[in-house]
Amino acid sequence: MIKIKDISKTFGKKIVLQNINAEFEKGKTNLIIGASGTGKSVLLKCIVGLIKPDDGWVYYDLRNFTEADKETKSEIRREIGMLFQGGALFDSKNVEDNVMFPLDVLTKMSYDEKLDRANHCLKRVGLENVNKKYISEISGGMKKRVGIARAIVNNPNYLFCDEPNSGLDPQTSVLIDELISEITHELDITTIVVTHDMNSVMGIGEKIIFLYKGMKLWEGHHKDITHSNVPELDDFVFANKVMSKMRDGKV
Repeated sequence: MIKIKDISKTFGKKIVLQNINAEFEKGKTNLIIGASGTGKSVLLKCIVGLIKPDDGWVYYDLRNFTEADKETKSEIRREIGMLFQGGALFDSKNVEDNVMFPLDVLTKMSYDEKLDRANHCLKRVGLENVNKKYISEISGGMKKRVGIARAIVNNPNYLFCDEPNSGLDPQTSVLIDELISEITHELDITTIVVTHDMNSVMGIGEKIIFLYKGMKLWEGHHKDITHSNVPELDDFVFANKVMSKMRDGKV
């Protein structure tokens, strides 16, 4: 479980996050949703420690990450897997080396042990016999799966996914969503997904928090989202439905 308490962040005079409180549950896909510019990615960066909040605390299973010493923060970071929006894969490395990279940095495993672990994770995401291909030689959907394999290669307790469906076609997006959900339940980990994709929300949103202008206006399950009685959330859902139809050529 990850718990955030009274998280606030400003950049200059711009208030980006205002007193955000939430619990992200273990073994569930926890989604942070909202329109562009509402603070989703900033909140994610505060949680993983890439940005220090002005106020508030982040707890990883009761460990106060915000006020932890260097050793404890390093320990927690070793338990984190991250799927970045742009992939953040190394073009100069092949698939195999990209997946093994966290093990190179975080462990003292032998090369054979790292290779076995990388192959296991690649098989889990449906990628076999692509070890020696370079990133430029594989599709966008395959890149996302390589990113997921790399994110879980160190057996994380916490998995963070920043806009995992960005740039993907609808069919591939569903496959990525399903893969993230399956891995979350199989490994019984705490997964946090930042997204503005309503298909993802309705497909895998077991716990959702909705941000609007840096404030948390709603939280709940995807089954409850269409009758939230929050006008800003209703507008967000409607706008996403219209955009989805436009992408599909139905309007």
